[in-house]
Amino acid sequence: MSDAPIVLDDRRGMAAQRATEIRRRLAEVRADQAALRERQAELEKVMAAAPAQTWAEAAEKACYLIELFAATPGAEDPRRQRLIASVLDDFRRFTDGPPDRVDGG
Repeated sequence: MSDAPIVLDDRRGMAAQRATEIRRRLAEVRADQAALRERQAELEKVMAAAPAQTWAEAAEKACYLIELFAATPGAEDPRRQRLIASVLDDFRRFTDGPPDRVDGG
């Protein structure tokens, strides 16, 4: 008698193996999506907890919201895609420069 486990997948037909693999991957994707939603909720809670202290922090929050919008059907229009890319580029360019005061000076 052997102590080695029997791999049941090897004893199934190709269609059954494929169906099992699909079910496993689907379960993994669902778990990943649930974890992502939880992390997003935590991030949004932290972002909403206090006002931004610098323009860079404000831009970070705005970029997050713009990227969320970019993933919606309303952002599929090519003009909106170009505008979103332009605004995100502006934020990155301005936040990489010297720090600005919150009062704009």
